[in-house]
Amino acid sequence: MTASPTPRSNHNPQPPNDRSPAFGRRALLAAAGGALAGTALGTGTAHADATIAVNPATKYGTWEGWGTSLAWWANVFGARDDFADLWFTTRTTTYNGTALPGLGMNIARYNLGACSWNSVGGETMVKSPNIPAFKQIEGFWQDWNNEDPTSSAWDWTADTNQRAALTKAVARGATTELFANSPMWWMCLNHNPSGAAGGGNNLQSWNYRQHASHLAAVALHAKNNWGVNFATVDPFNEPASTWWTATGTQEGCHMDPAVQAAVLPYMRSELDKRGLTSVRISASDETNYDTARSTWNSFGASTKALVSQVNVHGYQGANGRRDLLYTDVVTTSGKKLWNSETGDSDGTGWTLARNLCYDFRWLHPTAWVYWQVMDPTAGWAMIAYDANTLQPTTIQTKYYVMAQFSRHIRPGMTILDAGSSYTAAAYDASARRLVIVAINTATTAQTFTFDLSRFTTVTGGSGGLVPRWNTHTSGGSDRYRAYSDTFLNGKSVAVPFAAGAVQTLQIDGVTI
Repeated sequence: MTASPTPRSNHNPQPPNDRSPAFGRRALLAAAGGALAGTALGTGTAHADATIAVNPATKYGTWEGWGTSLAWWANVFGARDDFADLWFTTRTTTYNGTALPGLGMNIARYNLGACSWNSVGGETMVKSPNIPAFKQIEGFWQDWNNEDPTSSAWDWTADTNQRAALTKAVARGATTELFANSPMWWMCLNHNPSGAAGGGNNLQSWNYRQHASHLAAVALHAKNNWGVNFATVDPFNEPASTWWTATGTQEGCHMDPAVQAAVLPYMRSELDKRGLTSVRISASDETNYDTARSTWNSFGASTKALVSQVNVHGYQGANGRRDLLYTDVVTTSGKKLWNSETGDSDGTGWTLARNLCYDFRWLHPTAWVYWQVMDPTAGWAMIAYDANTLQPTTIQTKYYVMAQFSRHIRPGMTILDAGSSYTAAAYDASARRLVIVAINTATTAQTFTFDLSRFTTVTGGSGGLVPRWNTHTSGGSDRYRAYSDTFLNGKSVAVPFAAGAVQTLQIDGVTI
């Protein structure tokens, strides 16, 4: 939920935009670490006629899936079945006369709101002058005088559209996570759910438990009344970031690592006392890889023990030490690691594909979640909408690039070492199928030869056929176009890539 305090329409070198009021600052931090990241991890640029050797001996876990946070776009379009089908099924769905391949996402992150417009003891929410109405998400616990969720202090009719999107996603097979951008306004020191005036801690110390209680009560109500069983709950969103201010463009709250460590035990106890012992805690959804590592390493052993899954946001782009975060979280601490939110202002999808491949190469998450699949700023969106009329508009090439990954690397597959920073590989043992997704990051056409010699058997389809799908990030006719013109040569396959092209290969008859 990272957004930059500037309008989301800005592109680099200006701050990219809202989502995390910090994306702009994020980008500056990323640039600062760029030299180190480039040296340590490699630039990942595809070179002419490269050979990529997939190594089945090195595995990086079982893929859990793809997803989107709901929040703002769902607050606008959550009641629509066509969008639910586009995001959460692989069915072909018609949108504005265009037949689109469903992206097959299976993770929905529900944003517990922090806003309400009632008066409590003569006090009301303080609203940032810069937050648009569609980014104000209504919370359920609206009067601090009564913690009983069955009392009139709670309004379970709130947040109608986002709740509709949530239940539609679940009906289509999605798993769910509950998170909060800010505590309820009355839990904030200045009663402003966009942040403190100076970007400092804004959760009242006497409301640490109440913040956790609100989340846990929603998780229980969702289970009993909405048919939604949240797998994980994260009480934070980019909490170490200091761009959450009283004049921000969205909900947000700075909570330094010490505050986070104080809230987490309450989160566990509030879930447990409601019988939600199987609901796991995720944290801390920091804005980038390096900040996530710093926060995680600041926690003591007892705090780390409360967290089952480390969530990180991908707003460091091509920079940051993904490899060190993986080591600290997965290798050293034995926790799950998700890229639980990311986004960028490049509507072509080239940046998305490049950074996703970096994640597969160095971060090794087991799930990957885009922030807002629909957004008023076209570059950030997969499908854009008008901020004034709130009507959906254009399909971005980014949509088709996402399809290359999400429709083919499916939950349950094993992630393999693809040996390069512009390639991802996944294996389905039951189907004996290897999937490879790659991007040509060069400015000229390349031929990639995929070396599969380390696999026991590689037969392909009939006659050694390797189906492939091609997307030109520059646009054109190949948006997500299927080809049946590529064949194995023994245990290798050579594929031409136009400049900026993203392609998926499906190689059947593969055994390890």
